[in-house]
Amino acid sequence: MAFKIIFLEEFGKAFVPGKVIPYLREYLLKAGIKEVPYKFFGALFYLSAVVTGIIYIFFIFPILTAYSQLILLAFSFIGWFTIQIFFAALFILLVYFYLDIKIFNRTRDMEETLPDFLQVVSSNLKGGMSFENSLWAAIKPRFSILANEMAEVSKKVMTGYDIDKALLELAQKYNSPMLRRSVDLIISELEAGGDIADLLDKVIDNLKETKALKEDMSASAIAYIIFISAIVVLISPLLFSLSFHLLIVITSFLEQLTGATERVQALPFTFSKVVVDPSNLKIFSVVAISVISIFSSMIVSIVEKGTIKAGLKYIPIYLFGSLIFYFIFMKVLGIVFGSIT
Repeated sequence: MAFKIIFLEEFGKAFVPGKVIPYLREYLLKAGIKEVPYKFFGALFYLSAVVTGIIYIFFIFPILTAYSQLILLAFSFIGWFTIQIFFAALFILLVYFYLDIKIFNRTRDMEETLPDFLQVVSSNLKGGMSFENSLWAAIKPRFSILANEMAEVSKKVMTGYDIDKALLELAQKYNSPMLRRSVDLIISELEAGGDIADLLDKVIDNLKETKALKEDMSASAIAYIIFISAIVVLISPLLFSLSFHLLIVITSFLEQLTGATERVQALPFTFSKVVVDPSNLKIFSVVAISVISIFSSMIVSIVEKGTIKAGLKYIPIYLFGSLIFYFIFMKVLGIVFGSIT
């Protein structure tokens, strides 16, 4: 009751346009979220306001105090508005990214259990059950997401919903060509009055064959994955660390030459002082290795799975693995080149 005053839900509803709400509900349903989380959106607004306030107080306001009050007021408003819009957009993009990954994982889990579910439905049909009862009897906990979706379809049919309409709504909730094609075939067979069990057996064989082909494609790409992994995790850190130590050796050598030419006045040429800072190369190496690791993990994901979303688990492996090997090579090469410098 005491926290009602902060109006989380009211702020969330205020900042979600009315025309966007139907599309937002449809998108959230794909992620398994049945209600629009207005309180969460309101909390994001307050979080962006807090972050903006901290940045304004510690970084912007001290700079603006040197100007007149009119300039202070105008630039304070513009700065606050711009920064908060930026962080609000950033938080929204992060939430969208999280939901998109969640939708992908739900779709993948559903597609993995679809052949087994249809196998159970086919067995129920062959046992003499109607199609509606076969769907209901096939719902098992091991089918997880698909079981929940089919339970909702069965409940709609029991309350007078057309079976074809309920199945179409299920297919539209997921960006899955596999599910959509299967549902279209089932609906067309139901309308034609054909043998659903025989159709399901053919659909199951096709789904299993498609899954086997995808696994074969992933296996054939293993050589490319090993090659990319070796370059990113081992070769790239080794080359960057080697470049760093070679720069130190060259810099030390040029400094010695510079000192020698300064002592010998008769030489017709001189060496200028070396202004390259090796620490800048070290910072650049860490940034470059991090960028290479992130994009390489995405490439590996595309090669192996056909999509970036399936390979997000590779990002920390490549990122931390390459950085760890970089610092190991830095230590080892530092010992090797220590005697030279």
